[in-house]
Amino acid sequence: MFKIGDLAVYPAQGVGVIESIEKREIMGNEQIFYIMKILGNSMTIMIPTDSAQSVGLREVISEEEIPKVYEILKERDVIIDKQTWNKRYKEYLEKIKTGSVFEIARVLRDLFILKYNKDLSFGERKMMDTAKNLLIKEMSVATQDEETKIEQNINSIFPVH
Repeated sequence: MFKIGDLAVYPAQGVGVIESIEKREIMGNEQIFYIMKILGNSMTIMIPTDSAQSVGLREVISEEEIPKVYEILKERDVIIDKQTWNKRYKEYLEKIKTGSVFEIARVLRDLFILKYNKDLSFGERKMMDTAKNLLIKEMSVATQDEETKIEQNINSIFPVH
């Protein structure tokens, strides 16, 4: 159960704040909704409180979990599936939709490794930016560090060529 003012993570959208909890009538049924504003883009999302868990709404990761995210990003002993870019894109999209910060870190790492060896498709580049932004926002909130500092930390893991 979230309270007004709580920060939470909505899958594929990122960190947001619960602005209100409202009762609304939808198709004749009264339901209670979390009204959540996403920090990254100010989008407002209505999430039924009784299905919040099933849609993946969760608390922001704890500061203690941050090192695990960096470990995943630094891992290089990974096998990147050599499937077509659109199959890979679909697989990565599913990982991002889980809302798991660790899955998002894996997507970012894999795309960076791929990028090092070949040009990414437009969709893959966009997904890489999305994954990076989702990570930066959540890690910044978890550590109460500036987003620019988190971004520098992430960028320092991946060699620019």
